[in-house]
Amino acid sequence: MTFPHYFEFFGHRVHPHPVMEGTAYAVALATRWAIGRWRGVDGRDEHSVEQRLWQVAGAVMGALVGAKLLAWAENWRAVVQASSTLGLEAWIGGKTIVGGLAGAWAGVEIAKRATGVTDRTGDAWVYPLCVSMAIGRVGCFLTGLSDDTYGVATRLPWGVDFGDGIRRHPTQLYESVFMLLLAAGLALWQWRSRIGWRTGRVFRVFMLCYCAWRFCVEFIKPTDKWIGGLSVIQVFSLGVCAYCLYALRPGANARGLPAPILAGEAKS
Repeated sequence: MTFPHYFEFFGHRVHPHPVMEGTAYAVALATRWAIGRWRGVDGRDEHSVEQRLWQVAGAVMGALVGAKLLAWAENWRAVVQASSTLGLEAWIGGKTIVGGLAGAWAGVEIAKRATGVTDRTGDAWVYPLCVSMAIGRVGCFLTGLSDDTYGVATRLPWGVDFGDGIRRHPTQLYESVFMLLLAAGLALWQWRSRIGWRTGRVFRVFMLCYCAWRFCVEFIKPTDKWIGGLSVIQVFSLGVCAYCLYALRPGANARGLPAPILAGEAKS
């Protein structure tokens, strides 16, 4: 296989990243719509059109800001060096999923607080996120070296040569597999615990697991480890994990929900 692995559409070569990202967004929206239809968690009865639009705006803006800020912090040396020759272009490129997820979460919470929404809305987005991230990482893999999401060199038989003669960990595919396993595990846990869709617990466990995964997988990525032997993403992921553990502590109650729901006793 050659990298980037272009797709052919009507005789034209198309870069894999926008193809897989577009597919990921479409599948995520379709999955979220299906969950809303199946479990009645689309929020139409509880939230006004204005409230829903503000939540969408908060998620989009928060994701953009969070993804860029963490990417800049992670690669600040390279960005500063490149800015001398590339100018503004050096600051435009690059983003990170961890920052995007955390930023979207913060943006939605700010929008909900501003518009008076008190219920939890993240649980129904967990499975769409898992599936879309699994698809999106395939796009990162097909892009090859220029995506900067590959792992360090390895002698393992499944190491991938992205075009420079060095076999590396295909960490993009590792993450795709992890996200599908995480979705399956969360679904089984939610079903067996009979946890509803408005407790906020499923989303927090999702964020906890994903950030714990990113903390671990970053050890086999060629990133700068200059904060006590950890990268910026690892330190940030630890902070998100700590917050999620605090939010999931025994006795922590979601806004407007009785304690039995958080204990997994709600009818789902």
